[in-house]
Amino acid sequence: MNQILSVDNPNPTRKKQKNGGGAPANIKSIVRFFAIAMIVFGVFMIGTGSYSMYKNYQDENTITKPTIYVERTSDEQLTLKITHDKALAKVTYIWQNGEEIDLNISGRRDIEQALEVPTGTNTLRIYAQDINGQETSFTNTYTRESGIQLSIENQEDGNNILISASSQEQLSYLTYRWDEEDETRVDINDTQIDYELEPLKGTHKLTVIVVDINNNTQTQEIEVQGVTRPTLEVTADDGENFTVKMSDEQGLDRVEFIINEDKKYRVNLNGVTEHEFSYALQPGENRLNITLYNVNGVTTNRKVKYTK
Repeated sequence: MNQILSVDNPNPTRKKQKNGGGAPANIKSIVRFFAIAMIVFGVFMIGTGSYSMYKNYQDENTITKPTIYVERTSDEQLTLKITHDKALAKVTYIWQNGEEIDLNISGRRDIEQALEVPTGTNTLRIYAQDINGQETSFTNTYTRESGIQLSIENQEDGNNILISASSQEQLSYLTYRWDEEDETRVDINDTQIDYELEPLKGTHKLTVIVVDINNNTQTQEIEVQGVTRPTLEVTADDGENFTVKMSDEQGLDRVEFIINEDKKYRVNLNGVTEHEFSYALQPGENRLNITLYNVNGVTTNRKVKYTK
């Protein structure tokens, strides 16, 4: 009899499952990828942050100074601009020899400020300092016309000082002072003034300031060599003669006199400090015009009339 024998393999090889059998390997790969990516990203972030910190440190410790720029925007005004890559600690400015003014900058890096130009010719000085103590300065001179015309001159006779001022606007007042003494005020309330001032003896600085109704000012300073006038006294007390007495501390140069407008005389005195002479009166009216000169050219004049 034919027998059918079983030939099955006692250890058959199992077929791999298409689904589900490879899942653990895939998850590990994904986890490994993301771990490496996170490490790379972390290294990148640390490097970027470190570079940024280093750059900021370098920026903060690089020696730079503020930049000052001044633009004249009108006859009356300037625009001040200051820029910097660091915070500003202090900004000050001063006109001529006036008061120093601090600007409120509040740690800013850029500022812009309008400055009024004073009348006359004045020097502007600006100082800007940053938080590291680095400082920049600026100096320039600006002129602004006030519209006030001012002159200070010696009178023709050499005795007094003549202060003359005029303007299209009404002038309020003027002040003058000798050297560092207190000011003297003279009210004007007009468009012009001529004011005579007797100088002090010796060499002194005279400062004159004129102010109009719009508060515009004009200032002038001059050095004055003050001299005293010679002393001249003329009398006719005895009824017979003109008696003339003269003196001057610096010395007398000459005396000139005219009698009744037709007789002219001149006497040189050669620097003496005192002198006296008499002139006989004539019957009728006697008019004497006498001018005395000292060695500095300063004069004194007297006119007298006497009827004998």
